[in-house]
Amino acid sequence: MNEFVSVHLADEGGVATLLLSRLPTNAMTRQLCRELTEAAAELGACTDVNAVIVFGGHEIFSAGCDLPELHTLDPQETAGAALVCRRAVDAVAAIPKPTVAAVTGYALGSGLTLALAADWRVSGDNAKLGATEILNGLAPADGGPARLARAVGESKAKDLVFTGRFAGAEEALAMGLVDELVAPDHVYDAACTWALRFADSSPQVLAAAKAAFVR
Repeated sequence: MNEFVSVHLADEGGVATLLLSRLPTNAMTRQLCRELTEAAAELGACTDVNAVIVFGGHEIFSAGCDLPELHTLDPQETAGAALVCRRAVDAVAAIPKPTVAAVTGYALGSGLTLALAADWRVSGDNAKLGATEILNGLAPADGGPARLARAVGESKAKDLVFTGRFAGAEEALAMGLVDELVAPDHVYDAACTWALRFADSSPQVLAAAKAAFVR
């Protein structure tokens, strides 16, 4: 039984929710990342799921890495933690189904990288997003700048990474960090609406279509 990550299947429509629930900020500890990797693999093998919502709850998507945990690690353990986080993000990106991140509150650091692993991002219009690692004296999450650059272009990605500044929801939409803005209370419903578009699609064809983007 996982403690911080769970999978919830809708009664109809072939939609599953990958839910992060590590209060109060969904900080990405090694345990959470391992659970995320396992849950992503479970969803990838689920034949009755056509689309996946990645959700951190109604308050916050994820504030990124867990700083108190990182401060207890030696250099070798720190490198291992970065690898565990990279594997979790890559596992979500590799789910062979359309995925949508439902972003509430904050998506920061490795939390932003996780959101960028989804195929589509719906955000509350009060959300804040940022590659904030530098503000804590840390290097960006492994693989994070590359995903960010693919979404917004290299120059905008460098601005966000080098400064660590937050981007508000309107700016995030304009630069391509998110694809849709809605009222904060409607984020999950909007993600469901997006995911339900694939209810009648063939899972095999969807998987092949998604795989075509990584060849």
